[in-house]
Amino acid sequence: MQIHQMSVTYLPEQDRILMRVNTTEGEEMRMWLTRRLMVGLWPLLSKLLTEHLLKLESAGASLAGANPELKKMLADFRKEEFLQHADFDTPYQEGQGRLPLGEEPLLVTDVDATPLASGPLRLNFNERPPSTGDAKPRSFQMEMQPKLMQGLMHLLDQALLQSGWRDAFVQAAAVEPALEEGDAAKPRYLN
Repeated sequence: MQIHQMSVTYLPEQDRILMRVNTTEGEEMRMWLTRRLMVGLWPLLSKLLTEHLLKLESAGASLAGANPELKKMLADFRKEEFLQHADFDTPYQEGQGRLPLGEEPLLVTDVDATPLASGPLRLNFNERPPSTGDAKPRSFQMEMQPKLMQGLMHLLDQALLQSGWRDAFVQAAAVEPALEEGDAAKPRYLN
């Protein structure tokens, strides 16, 4: 599947984010992203993208021991470079012909993120309905190169700003486990 366009919109009446992906084959995937999902997904995607960008740097192997400020500065530079070349002005093409997931958007309950050695990040969006219902699980998988992934992160960031959820996610992503002296096995979260 080749991604043509993405749209990420916060819908206040649903209190959810609607993510739509158009493919070059004329298909559209629609997904609901809830606040509960985004609490864990946002920090994970931010971390994976940063790590992946650092691996792509020509000095990637020597960056393993670099200080965190240098790593962050280098990743931020690469992210800004990607955003400068992204096209956020072209309107999203509405009404793609085929909806492989159906008319109703996928209510994403979990996402599996796997960085691939060849460069892209594989994302599996899963909808696992309660076992008591008749609904069958649905899922959708896509692979995204770092440039496209940074574009998605930018769109998600804009939707999080509109939703008012962003501050909690940014604070959660900034919290790193701290280890007390002599207690290397137990992470401690600072508040």
